[in-house]
Amino acid sequence: MSIETNTSAETFRHAMASFASGVTAVTTCEHGVPAGLIATSVCSLSVDPATVLVCVNKTASAHDVILRSRIFAVNLLAAGQKAVAQRFSSARGAERFEPQLWRAGKSGAPMLPGAAVAFDCTVLAVHDGFSHSIIVGQVIDAIVNDEAAVSCLLWHQRDFARSALETA
Repeated sequence: MSIETNTSAETFRHAMASFASGVTAVTTCEHGVPAGLIATSVCSLSVDPATVLVCVNKTASAHDVILRSRIFAVNLLAAGQKAVAQRFSSARGAERFEPQLWRAGKSGAPMLPGAAVAFDCTVLAVHDGFSHSIIVGQVIDAIVNDEAAVSCLLWHQRDFARSALETA
């Protein structure tokens, strides 16, 4: 069954810009060479087993590396880590990684100890999502940085923003 739509790509992008999303560095490693990308399409799937979904554009340089290596980490950037996101956006390949900031997780995927949250994952399944692959990852380790998690870096209205917790 096909339903006709008159939603243009421009209208859809404009509408999606209203969704505030956490900025994550999705990282992997193959033969000792790190690869990664910035993603906002990340969410939890299940608690038992602990799993996450990551949507990765099929044209991203790290896409095929994740599929081959079968490992990845999701690093939710803290509010003060905008420079990490900018470096990932401007540099290519392994140049995105400042070695002193990253540590290999249990799987071997690069994890950012200063991130608000970091999940080390193995690939359980991959589903077609048109221009993206929907990657299901089983979480084999999780690091929560309580101080940094108070205010994570967000992407909202096509720009960086910070989350803020209100207390009643």
